[in-house]
Amino acid sequence: MNVHSSKYKCTECGKCFQHNQALTEHRRIHSGEKPFECTVCSKRFTTLGDLVIHSRIHSGEKPYKCHLCDKVFSQSANLNKHMRVHTGDKPYKCSLCDKSFSDCSSLQRHKRHVHSNRRPYDCRYCGKLFKRSFDLKQHVRIHTGAKPYSCRHCSVSFTSSYQLKIHLLKSHNEGTWFTCHICQKKFSHSGNLKVHIRRHEDVKPYVCSECQKCFYTAGELRHHQLRHLNVKRFCCGSCGNFFKYKYYVVQLFKRCSIRLGFTFP
Repeated sequence: MNVHSSKYKCTECGKCFQHNQALTEHRRIHSGEKPFECTVCSKRFTTLGDLVIHSRIHSGEKPYKCHLCDKVFSQSANLNKHMRVHTGDKPYKCSLCDKSFSDCSSLQRHKRHVHSNRRPYDCRYCGKLFKRSFDLKQHVRIHTGAKPYSCRHCSVSFTSSYQLKIHLLKSHNEGTWFTCHICQKKFSHSGNLKVHIRRHEDVKPYVCSECQKCFYTAGELRHHQLRHLNVKRFCCGSCGNFFKYKYYVVQLFKRCSIRLGFTFP
């Protein structure tokens, strides 16, 4: 009733609360006040509860334990999310397709990768566009030749952590292989195994909204959808021409660069 009567109402944004303490903590969002300080790293927090949760990073305390697999967590919210692994519960449903997810972050990532065409990050070398700055950072290493991931066994370096993981599996037998129960083929990533099994079972969960054609992976669907869209998202960094498919801009970029006297690493 306090919420409905606006007894404890924020004068900044109009949000109402059940009691005065909740309103006091909320006002710190607007004021920027963080009265609770970590004695280990001096990081500050708006509420005592946030400080308590943070302090478990330093102490290693994980008081929340799964009764099914004994895995432990520092926050009750993380335990609740973990329990969906056992129950199979996926309460976060995509409004654009029939896929569901166990947590909100996975849903947002799905929408960004599968349903959004927005790619705000562009490569200054070849003009390729990306949805995430992380993807652009990894891509640029192709042009610069940077290899920040080194093997501790033989000192061979790689452009991505995934390449290093594959190397450790194949060359040093370090890590875990994911094996297909149908043909015994091995994979370095569980996601690749899932796609592989779909091909055995002929399951195509990704459906084009324009022509209803189905695909095994989200990448295959995205590539197909370019046929329906009049969007040219690949740009040659040398001449500025745009293309619908990556293959054409890569070939043109190489010709333009050779003509201008550039070489490739």
